[in-house]
Amino acid sequence: MPSHEYLVEMRGIVKRFPGVLANDHVDFDLKRGEVHALLGENGAGKTTLMNILYGLYRADEGEIYVRGKKVKIRSPKDAIKLGIGMVHQNFRLIPTHTVIENIVLGLKEVGFILNSKKLEQEIRELASSYGWRIDPSAKVWQLSAGEKQQVELLKALYRRAEILILDEPTSVLTPQETRALFNAIRRMAEEGKGVIFITHKLDEVMQVSDRVTVMRKGRVVVTKNTSDTNPAELANYMVGRPVIFTLQRKPMSPGKEVLRLKDVYAMSDKGVLALKGINLRIRKNEILGIAGVAGNGQIELAEVITGLRKVIKGKILINDVDATNKSPREIMELGVAYIPPENLRWGLVANLRVVDNLFLKAYRYPPYSNRVMINWKKIYDMADELIKKFEIVTPSKFTRTRALSGGNLQRLVLARELSGIIGGGVPDLIVAAYPTKGLDVAATEFVRKTLLRYREMGSGILLISEDLEEILMLSDRIGVIFDGRIVGEFKAEEADIERIGLLMAGAKVEAA
Repeated sequence: MPSHEYLVEMRGIVKRFPGVLANDHVDFDLKRGEVHALLGENGAGKTTLMNILYGLYRADEGEIYVRGKKVKIRSPKDAIKLGIGMVHQNFRLIPTHTVIENIVLGLKEVGFILNSKKLEQEIRELASSYGWRIDPSAKVWQLSAGEKQQVELLKALYRRAEILILDEPTSVLTPQETRALFNAIRRMAEEGKGVIFITHKLDEVMQVSDRVTVMRKGRVVVTKNTSDTNPAELANYMVGRPVIFTLQRKPMSPGKEVLRLKDVYAMSDKGVLALKGINLRIRKNEILGIAGVAGNGQIELAEVITGLRKVIKGKILINDVDATNKSPREIMELGVAYIPPENLRWGLVANLRVVDNLFLKAYRYPPYSNRVMINWKKIYDMADELIKKFEIVTPSKFTRTRALSGGNLQRLVLARELSGIIGGGVPDLIVAAYPTKGLDVAATEFVRKTLLRYREMGSGILLISEDLEEILMLSDRIGVIFDGRIVGEFKAEEADIERIGLLMAGAKVEAA
């Protein structure tokens, strides 16, 4: 029988997609006044489960109770009427509209003509009650990532949502914005609302949640009070084995310089300046971590180094060779490996086989071809070696790449870029852009250990990441990027997370 203690009860939820059982008789509940964290690897079924609760998908089997009453949720409209709000990882806002217009969009109660003065006062009061200072008349494109998220939450709260689903809510926030969000979430819980918090960051689970549910392969593995568990135990539930959290970065003496950027400027795809006089250098045996909120020039920085974007002013030197505006192939031949963001979009061809993706760059070079004929036996033998070495879980080297999980797609990129199949050696420079973003705990551990191993083998590494914990763990030096400029640089052992967070947000802070 459903209980009135619970805002939500999901019982025996089953959801099938072609060839995939995404939710396998899942039970999940949310109490009044609690933050319930939902953990799991990519493909564990947690987002599918929440999409069912929000009406984006319909369950094939199972029942949902909201406030003790059995309900049918056929669409987000039904969910909103039941007091359910969802803040997606990618914000669903209209940039050219104001905060007010975004919040009331679709609400019949506000009428055809907006009473802007009344709405502005209501929104200011609502925002203020959660410690937020936001200008209701500002255009959304003018807001920071943290403010945009506040608008998404205000949209749900203005509709009197009592059940809030937050999908990876801290992925674009500074440490200060994350702390403000957690304070607001706790305030919501104190008011009797229920918050479902989807995250892969175990420290956040420990900080903000009351209970935690772990899913693996479409099933619930465990539900526990957060106070009765710890990150190591939760990771074990997620992956099915112990996970190493604190990797040892061995002391290394940096070698010769492999990369130098001198006063580099570049345009964005929108035709505005994205890089504004970037100066940096990287030497062998060191990792330079670039910290910053997404959209401050990080992608453009990776692309000008790897030949994918033109420099309009300045100079790039790779191994003392002027590499400014050279082609991606010429850059690669200088000993540069690139781990791009969004591997299926930029790094792999989904419809090609695993073996084809492994040799996308190397097929033209000996011993894999003589520039006329491809030596398929050599390619197949090396593919088997790489699959084993980089622990790529695939039915066969002939499997279509689209069939692989997110973690195995990233291992495939690492195998191609780092294995030395071109030139036969360790890359002099590795540009790694968000290499663990969206990956589960096990895949993240593998990528981080791999980067540290190549640092020890002599590579210089540019690590671009939104995960400050990752940057602090792996980097020898840390640069902070804001609005296309390096606004501070720190030695890892002297890094202050508060100062870094302020610099990421654009504050004027005396930097090391």
